[in-house]
Amino acid sequence: MTTVTVLGLGPMGHALATAFAAAEHSTTVWNRTPGKENGLDAAVATTAVEAIEASPLVIVCVRDYAVAQSVLDTDALKGRTLVNLSGGSPRQASSMATWAAEHGIDYLDGVIMATTDAIGGPDAALFFSGPADVYEAHRPTLAALGENAQHVGDSPGQAAAFDAALQDMLWTSMSGVIHMLALAKAENIGATDIAARAKALLGFFPAMIDLLAEQVDAENYSGDAGTLESTAATMDHILDAIRAQGLDNGVLTAARAQVQRAIDTGHGSDGFARLAAL
Repeated sequence: MTTVTVLGLGPMGHALATAFAAAEHSTTVWNRTPGKENGLDAAVATTAVEAIEASPLVIVCVRDYAVAQSVLDTDALKGRTLVNLSGGSPRQASSMATWAAEHGIDYLDGVIMATTDAIGGPDAALFFSGPADVYEAHRPTLAALGENAQHVGDSPGQAAAFDAALQDMLWTSMSGVIHMLALAKAENIGATDIAARAKALLGFFPAMIDLLAEQVDAENYSGDAGTLESTAATMDHILDAIRAQGLDNGVLTAARAQVQRAIDTGHGSDGFARLAAL
């Protein structure tokens, strides 16, 4: 069983160390603030260097890339594999991979798409990117973190790119949910009433994602399922209701403007997927 070091014992780092130990990997941990190791079946290092030197596989899970680099020792890491699960942008991941290569460190960048209580279980999804051979060498060990671990590409920034795209959808959608609730309240509709209907309406959403993705990949923006001109009319009706209640209309107004740009350039009969090509 591969020995593992975990640097950073915030809630997620603590969960990672717990999962490795539960999978019977000898685990060493370190945190800048002592006392965070409580409840862990792990050896506690007094310095980051001591922790790094204890294992061939080093996991860092701290606030961001800047903090990660501030606690990493290049001499101690040389010849080892570093897996950064701190989270950041594709550009930051690529920059850190370059830094690691310059110091003789094998590097994988990773993203955790799970809550702390899901780590180690069937619902934990993790994306890793970097050299495929490095991932394969450590895949059995990293599998301790979740059954849905995936290598998504050799480019170091690929995992962060997957995360950014998915989080973009998530938070844009969450903003839409909040705006829906605000508009419903302004129209004297209970939040739980509109929520129940929203969930029923979104039953079509997975199929719609598939359709849009197929059209974007094929660069075929058929309007058979609905044209941008009809979308514009629907958006105008919604904006009229929003403005009548004096609610913020910035997000939908921006979306409506994007639709109009497509119409103005001769794509009014195309489907919604056309917007991805503008």
